[in-house]
Amino acid sequence: MFRRLINSQSKTITSAAIVIGALSLVSRFLGIFRDRILAAQFGAGDILDVYYAAFRLPDLVYNILILGAVSAGLIPVFTSLLARHKEDDAWKLINSILNLLAVGLVVVCAILFISAPWLMKLITPGFSPEKMNMVVNLSRVMFLSPLFLGLSAIFSSILQSFKKFFIFSLAPIFYNVGIIIGVLFFVKPWGIYGLAWGVVLGSVFHLLIQITPIFSVGYKYAFDFNWRDKNVLLVSKLMVPRTITLVLNQINFLVITVVASTLATGSLAIFNLANNLQSFPLGIFGVSLAVAALPVLSALAAEKKMADFVSAFSATFRQALFFIVPISVLLFVLRAQVVRVILGSGSFNWYDTRLTAASLAIFCVSLFAQGVFPLLIRGFYAIHNTKTPFFINLFSLALNFAALFFFRWVFSFENGFSFFVSAMLHLSDLKGVVDLRVLALPLAFSAAAIFDMVLLMIWLRKYIGRLDGRKIMSSTFRIIFASLGSGLFAFGTLRLINYAVITETFAGIFIQGVAAGLVGLFGYWVIGYLLNMEEMAIFVGSMKRRLFKTVKFDKASIDEGVNT
Repeated sequence: MFRRLINSQSKTITSAAIVIGALSLVSRFLGIFRDRILAAQFGAGDILDVYYAAFRLPDLVYNILILGAVSAGLIPVFTSLLARHKEDDAWKLINSILNLLAVGLVVVCAILFISAPWLMKLITPGFSPEKMNMVVNLSRVMFLSPLFLGLSAIFSSILQSFKKFFIFSLAPIFYNVGIIIGVLFFVKPWGIYGLAWGVVLGSVFHLLIQITPIFSVGYKYAFDFNWRDKNVLLVSKLMVPRTITLVLNQINFLVITVVASTLATGSLAIFNLANNLQSFPLGIFGVSLAVAALPVLSALAAEKKMADFVSAFSATFRQALFFIVPISVLLFVLRAQVVRVILGSGSFNWYDTRLTAASLAIFCVSLFAQGVFPLLIRGFYAIHNTKTPFFINLFSLALNFAALFFFRWVFSFENGFSFFVSAMLHLSDLKGVVDLRVLALPLAFSAAAIFDMVLLMIWLRKYIGRLDGRKIMSSTFRIIFASLGSGLFAFGTLRLINYAVITETFAGIFIQGVAAGLVGLFGYWVIGYLLNMEEMAIFVGSMKRRLFKTVKFDKASIDEGVNT
């Protein structure tokens, strides 16, 4: 059975998204378990500030040199070659990109290893000399991880192109397992550096799990370095704007890190912990649907079937909103319970809990935009357009910078806006006790995310003619109405259970949160059923079928929704 799972090929967007989403759920739970261990062991203090800051440079390398090539260029071009039955050219492309990327990563990581002391001073100017030294040493260890993740990303692109999503989706689980091993077993003998070696171990696991399956689809390694090949040049052409876009995104997080390092101790940890929590539904629903859709959209674009392209895009977009919007409402209502259950233990104190919950609430406002962002970006990739997202991201980055410093300034003194936000998030009693300027970080991030989504939709519609706007708007209104009803169900349940359980205990807050969440989901289901939501019918129909049922991908299946 396990062999069948490894070799299974998902025939539809929905079946692929189910596989990716289910395994992403496991990975996200492991990520939450990892964060809980970190929060309990170290709290929102110096150690976690150092740990998250040390991630910045290795993440910068990974996002720029790896994700830029794979998501923007390699998968669309490789899929297009396979669709045109040019298998030899496709494998030559893979080997050339693999070898060129490996050499590039070694050179770049070596340079950054040497220059880390100077670079980290720019990233964390507010850190003490002791913290700065730890950040430099941790980042140097973590520079090994992009080497393994780079090779792994190429293998991932092969598996995605052949719609073999099971092993591809297992890789992040093994990555988190490696990090958890580092936290549980490496910290005691090696101290904080055990965290960094855990990250390296996770990246090795990420690579090893994907090696064997790629040979079953016909891959053979060759020592190709043909950078002048037309397909390699096409990938490079598509990669450059996307790479610059990712540079801007990393600069965005670097600026957040810089600003956070000048705030109270633990500000960067609070932002990252809240960001990790809000990323939970994004990875399960938004990213899963987008990843599953990219090979399909790329193939339809290559075959010039733009009507089918629009239908598939619209259906996937609406399905993403169907999941993300109610989750964001419930997460907003249950934010305190979520943070207290997941992170509220050990050195993670009451102030840390409240500030993290408030940051999570702000993230929830833009969760819908972040949820459809991966699909919008891949819509551009499928039509071989990476320049437009770059310019749009440039504008949103400028907005994020301006908003970041504006909100930081606003929360520096008493005014109507800071009073309103504090009251809405139940933080009024903490003014003057803790540094509320940490809220500027998620506020600026959320404003930029919404701005980014709106512009991407406008320009994608311009390039492909239409986005099935009426159907999207009709579904969106129904989804919003049902989601707000879901939030009211959950809020009412919170109030009722508050009289029945002791919420000062872990068991009490867990029961309260789970019960309110389940009632909220039930309310969403009932309201959605009464509103005759198409997305709900598609999801129910998909769940009733076998996970890897062979279904021909045709026009009828697109029109039915996100394929059945």
